[in-house]
Amino acid sequence: MSTQATSIRRSRDVPTLVAAAREGDHRAVARLVSLVENDDPVLPEVAAALAPHTGSAQVIGLTGSPGVGKSTSTNELVRAFRARGQRVGVLAVDPSSPFTGGAILGDRVRMQDHATDSGVYIRSMSSRGHLGGLAAATPQAVRVLEGAGCDVVLIETVGVGQAEVEIASLADTTLVLLAPGMGDAIQAVKAGILEIADVFVVNKADRDGADATYRDIQGMIGLGERGPGEWRPQVVRSVANRAEGIDDVMAAMDKHREWLTRPLPGGAGAHELTRRREARAAAEVEAIALGALRARIGNLRGGEALPTLAARVAAGKLDPYAAAKELLSTLEV
Repeated sequence: MSTQATSIRRSRDVPTLVAAAREGDHRAVARLVSLVENDDPVLPEVAAALAPHTGSAQVIGLTGSPGVGKSTSTNELVRAFRARGQRVGVLAVDPSSPFTGGAILGDRVRMQDHATDSGVYIRSMSSRGHLGGLAAATPQAVRVLEGAGCDVVLIETVGVGQAEVEIASLADTTLVLLAPGMGDAIQAVKAGILEIADVFVVNKADRDGADATYRDIQGMIGLGERGPGEWRPQVVRSVANRAEGIDDVMAAMDKHREWLTRPLPGGAGAHELTRRREARAAAEVEAIALGALRARIGNLRGGEALPTLAARVAAGKLDPYAAAKELLSTLEV
């Protein structure tokens, strides 16, 4: 490895890292994502340096149960976006071990087709026990890839169940992948994860039961009430391991993108994409503020205020709401 590559890998010089990332240096991008994952003290400086270069990438989420073909579909979508000449970043979130905290991080193994493509950056991330199908660092990692010049950021969640719907708050367009044999019509109706989809992809559509799965999802969509102009989720079929149906998936995403950028009624030029991104930013700011607040409260554990309040609550001399109010009054605003 060259001296320059080694210095980039170890560097905490934020302006240099950001400049190198903007020029397409994958090592600089990797270093910035690592700083994000490790909650490094320079993270505010990283965010400030990246901010002018963010906000234009198309963020697409892929989620679904284990075994539906998320990684294979992601691989083919990367190929399709690259055929359009777009730079692509991939964040593949893997579950972490409850014992070691580590993860297999195997998605890059499945995406070796793009390993030598300078226009593609693939990063596996461990969920580190974070619920919701993502890692806690995923929103900031998206900003890194946007700042590094990616036109499209694909986020592949861990294999999720009925309640892991966090991806919908982060992505502009959410793809929910299903496969034949994953459940009957009742399961499709009750699964909360299906309510977040902008596009349904019935993958492995060459298998028995694919038509029934397609009809079940169409039926579920028909049960929903939508006002004039509201988005109706698209349902498409694919066989990702044979690259079949990917054009249909791309067309459905393009249609959703077009809908997102239509002006909202009475919105003074605003559109749904703006609304979603502002909601995403609000959630991100709130999460950072709550994290800082938890850190301050954690620091109080080593002092006298929190243990004293806890003792009074345990003894029945103070109720927990009054104790919390008193604790917050001791924190700097």
